[in-house]
Amino acid sequence: MDGTMSAIGDIVHRDKIIIITDADVYGLHQDKFAGYSTIVIPAGEQYKQQATVDSIMQQLIRYEADRKTFIIGVGGGVVTDIAGYAAAVYMRGLSVGFVPTTILAQTDAAVGGKNGIDVGIYKNLVGTIRQPEFILYDYSFLQTLPWEQWVNGFAEVIKHACIKDTHLFDFLEKHQLKDFRSNKSLLAETIERNVVIKSEIVEQDEFEQGERKLLNFGHTLGHAIENEYQLLHGHAISIGMVAAAVISEKIKGLPASQTERISRLLQQYHLPIAMEYNKQQAFEVLKMDKKRSGQGMNFVLLEEIGKATVTNIPMIQLEQIIQAL
Repeated sequence: MDGTMSAIGDIVHRDKIIIITDADVYGLHQDKFAGYSTIVIPAGEQYKQQATVDSIMQQLIRYEADRKTFIIGVGGGVVTDIAGYAAAVYMRGLSVGFVPTTILAQTDAAVGGKNGIDVGIYKNLVGTIRQPEFILYDYSFLQTLPWEQWVNGFAEVIKHACIKDTHLFDFLEKHQLKDFRSNKSLLAETIERNVVIKSEIVEQDEFEQGERKLLNFGHTLGHAIENEYQLLHGHAISIGMVAAAVISEKIKGLPASQTERISRLLQQYHLPIAMEYNKQQAFEVLKMDKKRSGQGMNFVLLEEIGKATVTNIPMIQLEQIIQAL
């Protein structure tokens, strides 16, 4: 991050910076944080809760942070979510920038301005939509990224392909995860492609009134099981995408062969496509999803690979569908 921080130094005065990172990133790259005011939070989704935000607030006070303080979140999706949220609410809003350090954060979580925390098992129930001043990509952080986090991140890459880009889907079918780990230019090209997909959607619909809802493909059921079963986000979303494809067959006439292609691609990237879970319990959690509208749920379905649509499914019908999965 030495080169990264020198680049940030051209944007923000060093004395104004407070970095928020997690224990895993700090432990692996401690020397890179030398000389910076740094807040280290515990690593893991289970800490993306209000108690962690309260701790950050206390540390910001100890650092005498004021409205000219610039927060920089250095880490994966949990760090960028919580750093963005803390920056949004401290003194009614500090400037924030991100240095995403995982595939998931670089392709999805750090892009688009959604920041937030979980409330118990309910994912991202509290938060803001507020854009960072910058996102700085430093691929050297990926050198220490564990294998399971490469797998985790590619779920969102596959999601983008499913909803918006058949060429990306075909491209992913022709490669393996090991190709991206060993070929930096291939990886950089793919990350940039995903950032463009997501940022173009967000530019059209920052506050999720229309097109941005498509980014929730696989997330409705995925979020309902993620925290309850302590799954990695990508694993939960992978299972959710397969379920959404099956539902798309029933409601949108998605060919079963396309569901099979999606399932094969997810397995090709070492992602799970099914698990045993309590369907009634999942439905009860799902009922609190932010995408619920009155007596229906705005569910992202596929008409075909590369073409997604939002369909309001009555809750009674959705419960029956989930029970039948």
